[in-house]
Amino acid sequence: MNQLLKINLETVKTVKQNLLYIINPRLKSWANLFSKSINRFNGLLITFMILFIPFINAQSSSKMVLIPSGYYEPLFKNDPEEKEKVEKFYLDVYPVTNSEFLGFVKANLKWQRSKIKKIFADVSYLKNWKSDLELGDKISPNSPVTNISWFSAKAYAEWKGKRLPTIAEWEYVILSEKNVKKISEWYSKISPGKIPPVGSTEKNSLGVFDMYGLIWEWTYDFNTSLVTGESRGDGDLERNLFCGNSSSNSKDVENYPAFMRYGYRSSLKANYTTHNLGFRCAKDYN
Repeated sequence: MNQLLKINLETVKTVKQNLLYIINPRLKSWANLFSKSINRFNGLLITFMILFIPFINAQSSSKMVLIPSGYYEPLFKNDPEEKEKVEKFYLDVYPVTNSEFLGFVKANLKWQRSKIKKIFADVSYLKNWKSDLELGDKISPNSPVTNISWFSAKAYAEWKGKRLPTIAEWEYVILSEKNVKKISEWYSKISPGKIPPVGSTEKNSLGVFDMYGLIWEWTYDFNTSLVTGESRGDGDLERNLFCGNSSSNSKDVENYPAFMRYGYRSSLKANYTTHNLGFRCAKDYN
């Protein structure tokens, strides 16, 4: 940006000299007026570059991609042929970063670490940040934000005019990841102390990065994992999940990562925060 400003200022200087000393002196007043217009334009250009270019760069990681419609098969189902239609929607290409979430808490004071109500987040909320409005030297601005509750993730998404993806949408997208073994290996590892920047993993066939390999992610309806709507049946469903016959009604008994995600979501509450749990946003197509 500095190089561009230097070139622009040199151009203005050259134009002024040419206008003032080369053209007919009788047009000197017009030359002065024109040079003043150039100066004003130059000032506007500098203002734009200072104010908006950093903002554009900071927002680059929130790019979205259109996910085509299709069908998602629930992990547990009563009917072997049961499928859930997933309408086309937009999904963030990357998880939300520390830098992006910092912008959110700056604009929404009630979601700052020292001000948030405990009903909306537990004591670990943003604990890896240095303070309310400082990330600290150990936190990368471009890494996924973690230690985030469902309430705060939902609030951020709504602030952006978006929403959290549903379980069906999220699982539908990760189905495009064909290397189940590689996903399983990541789930079996301890999360690193410092999470890499977004975009560190390979892009899947739908154009989405980091569906695994960096963090776990919130979904809008995470707490429906063990709720069927039939209270007499929910107890059996929960026992089946954690007992030896847990895979008997599963669509894919070898999809170990899907069982991991199902069990993980079932253990969460909306105000929980952990060091490896973040989120990304979705948006309706229409």
